Amino acid sequence: MNFPKAIKDYCSKCNKHTEHKVKLFKTGSPRALAEGNRKNIAKKRGYKGKYQFPAKVKKQTKKPTFITECTVCKEKHYFVIPKRMKKVELVAKAS
Repeated sequence: MNFPKAIKDYCSKCNKHTEHKVKLFKTGSPRALAEGNRKNIAKKRGYKGKYQFPAKVKKQTKKPTFITECTVCKEKHYFVIPKRMKKVELVAKAS
């Protein structure tokens, strides 16, 4: 899906509709001390092998999350398109 790089959206700080820059949200690095990682480290000691999670089928697509930034006051907020899609592309103009 093609999505515009700039949209006109409501800014709660400016209290009106202003031009917003759009970026695709990317997740940060996973936590080193999360429970699953700690179980793996504990299980790998000695000759026990890898900790086995129950088999889980993952979904192939994700709902895209965007960060919009107001060009007037630089306020940022998130929004999600509630449809699953494999590929999202930011383009200069919506076509």
